Amino acid sequence: MVWADLILTAKDKLAKNIIMVIGDGMGPAYTTGYRYYMDNINTPQVETTIFDKLLTGMVSTYPVNSQGYVTDSAAAATALSTGYKTYNGAIGVDVNKKPLLTLMERAKQLGKKTGLVVTSQINHATPAAYFSHNESRKNYNEIADSYFDDKINGHFKANLMLGGGSKYFIRPDRNLVSEFKQADFQYIDDLSKLTSLNKQQPVLGLFAEVGLPWTLDNKNENHLLAMAKAGVRHLENNEGYVLLVEASQIDWAGHSNDIAAAMAEMQDLAETLTWLKNYVENRDDTLLVATADHSTGGLTLGANGDYRWQPEFLKNLTASPKSIATKLAHQNTAISAQQLTDALGFIITDQEANLFIGRSDEKSIYEQIKLLIDSRTNTGWTSGGHTGIDVQVFATGNGAKAFNRHQTNTDIAKQLFLVLEGN
Repeated sequence: MVWADLILTAKDKLAKNIIMVIGDGMGPAYTTGYRYYMDNINTPQVETTIFDKLLTGMVSTYPVNSQGYVTDSAAAATALSTGYKTYNGAIGVDVNKKPLLTLMERAKQLGKKTGLVVTSQINHATPAAYFSHNESRKNYNEIADSYFDDKINGHFKANLMLGGGSKYFIRPDRNLVSEFKQADFQYIDDLSKLTSLNKQQPVLGLFAEVGLPWTLDNKNENHLLAMAKAGVRHLENNEGYVLLVEASQIDWAGHSNDIAAAMAEMQDLAETLTWLKNYVENRDDTLLVATADHSTGGLTLGANGDYRWQPEFLKNLTASPKSIATKLAHQNTAISAQQLTDALGFIITDQEANLFIGRSDEKSIYEQIKLLIDSRTNTGWTSGGHTGIDVQVFATGNGAKAFNRHQTNTDIAKQLFLVLEGN
């Protein structure tokens, strides 16, 4: 796609508000897997999901060509936030480590409110690339500091920040939470307080030291949905807003090759997208765009030459595989088949339980639990890292048709900049 094409399709872009959603690590196998995971097996057809309803096109994710076509989250988020390709690890900077203007910075220059809602730490690669500039995504403390120190025309870049990461904001060398509070931010560390925010004050909400708990460990509470609702309602104003929403831990599940955690995180995102779709389609001033930064883990639905995938074995876990492993590692008795059956929700044989003999550390138990789940579901993985496949783009609202094509991730940013400039 060329820049002229973007200008031509921008004529009807009158959206005052932009909601950008990223399913970190969410390649097409994840959205397909989620469809089968949610399928009602008592009906003859496989039901569609929110991802099917919003699907508009495909996106290539490669970083600068010298990187070998497989991106990391920092380079991908920088492409999505600035419209420029860069190197893996870069946060809002080009290949020469020079700062690039981000979508959020331009929105703030234009007088709009801005915010971020993530299930990782708020200074993780994706949100950082929208609000910060750093040569390395690993400089977490520097990125956290920049959220307070770097301003646009004397104003904080973000009016609302919700997610994890308190360990980076309350440190021996600097207490950023105190500084934000002194700057009239309201600070919350409990999700229950999301419903009582003062709309007149900016918000910093940190609900975990690093990332929020796995969705499987919070079955009665959809963290992403609760934060997204609060974020939208808090940012609404006459001049408009831009909100970033990231389902961060789809990626973490992919890195861990944990299909149970991955599908639960997908459900969290699906419920959030459903609410956002309804919100946007009941207005005439908002654009919703969702995509992934890349795919993670090389997930395959079916493996080992066996033509089946059985997600029903994921339905009855009592907690995340990681939490189950932690609990089993801290008991003083041998791990039994009955314990595993009760925790995983499907029958484990004595022979399978014998595979846990001699395993007393959490990591080893976690790995064996995932292997059991992969065996039952027939799930395959090719990597513990990212892959270079194209990902999907989803859109609705004012200007959604501009995304009905194949494009690269920088084109999404360029289109959103045009939306901003059109207001």
